[in-house]
Amino acid sequence: MKEVRGGYNTYGFSIGILMLESSFPRIPGDLGNATTFRYPVRLKVVKGAVHRRVVLEGDPKLLEPFIAAAKEFETEGVKAITTNCGFLAMFQKELAAAVNVPVFTSSLMLVPMIHHMIRPDQKVGILTVDAGSLNERHLNGAGWSSQEIPIVIAGMENEPLFTKVFREDRQVMDVDQMEADIVRVAKRMVTEHPDIGAIVFECTNMAPYAHAVQEAIGLPIFDIQTLIDMVYAALHRQPYVGHM
Repeated sequence: MKEVRGGYNTYGFSIGILMLESSFPRIPGDLGNATTFRYPVRLKVVKGAVHRRVVLEGDPKLLEPFIAAAKEFETEGVKAITTNCGFLAMFQKELAAAVNVPVFTSSLMLVPMIHHMIRPDQKVGILTVDAGSLNERHLNGAGWSSQEIPIVIAGMENEPLFTKVFREDRQVMDVDQMEADIVRVAKRMVTEHPDIGAIVFECTNMAPYAHAVQEAIGLPIFDIQTLIDMVYAALHRQPYVGHM
């Protein structure tokens, strides 16, 4: 007889996602859209964690509510915790220390791995929501420094549609225009820096456009989705089936 143990109200939610408070459209590919995933995920909105406080201000007062939400996830049976904003790398160490399950706040945590995957004379490109706001605090939180790893950062802060939708939390979005804007900025980045060997999307809202960007520039594209899939696979290893 196989014995199982309970203790929770619901089961099967391996990945918990801490969400910023917003109401803009979340299309497939975005962490806030349930159809993005081929496995169940659990979402939890952290009240007061709006774009301004997280990205523009880096408000340290948000650490406490994020820790509280992470602990709630742990008590609900979640096996690993992530977030829907790469800037929350600033809280990576504190959140990981607060719970007994793995925490990975940002796709920026992939940068050291990617750096070692590409040629030594190449750089890692980072496409972010706001290049002026992304700094060493976030990189250090993700476990590395720009003094150690050569990077190129490009931001979407001067793109009107991106700013209106994600910074100002507009509830209407032209998906085709958004894709075109992100592709254009990515193409400009690699044109100006042909030594880029791979790109990381810091912003989780860019993930729906990874395919289009890759089609345009032909480079590996990493984002929060690739990291979540990797962690989920590590949590649920499958037996190998084959023959000799």
